[in-house]
Amino acid sequence: MAHLDLEEQEQLDQLKHFWKRWGNLVTWAVIAALAAYSGWNGWLWWQQRQANQAATQFDAVDKALRSGDVNLLDKAMQDMREQYGSTLLAQQAALLSAKFFEGQGKTDQARSLLKWVHQHGSEPGLAAAAGLRLAGSYIQTQEIGEAQQLLGSSFPPAFQPLVHERLADVAMLQKQSDKAKELYLKAWKAMPQQSEYRRLVEVKLAALGVEHPLEGDKP
Repeated sequence: MAHLDLEEQEQLDQLKHFWKRWGNLVTWAVIAALAAYSGWNGWLWWQQRQANQAATQFDAVDKALRSGDVNLLDKAMQDMREQYGSTLLAQQAALLSAKFFEGQGKTDQARSLLKWVHQHGSEPGLAAAAGLRLAGSYIQTQEIGEAQQLLGSSFPPAFQPLVHERLADVAMLQKQSDKAKELYLKAWKAMPQQSEYRRLVEVKLAALGVEHPLEGDKP
């Protein structure tokens, strides 16, 4: 027992020595770990709270869309962008609202929302879709420089065929039919064979004299 007591005393002395030398560091490490854990839980709670509140505001946007009230929608979207702009719901609401504004001839409001999603959207697919729609708006009003600049920005690979198709539209406005034909074919080759949009590109090619792209122009 005496030997055991001495061994225990030695271990206790070692522990005291360790704690005297490293105690503060260990204490702060534990505090830091607890703070990090608490911060992570807090961040998760904040994210969930933001999502729930964003859903409520999304309902306000949806009601404005259903009522067709332009002023109410403008205010609802402004609040959503300011308060919940980082959420996916805000970006989806912006795309829906932009479509409504386009239908009402409110081009400036529509473009503002599309530009916001394209530049600040956290989901690459939504950001790309917004950019392509914005480019289409510029093409419709023959604002060639703006369309080219936008289409020259970065887009995910899956959206490149649509970028080529938009660039071909720009070439048509510039009366560069050969360049347009080349870009339409490039877009057509990269699109899935069953894509409805691919058939639209075929119509555009037909207008340029390419009647049967399936013959000799298979991807």
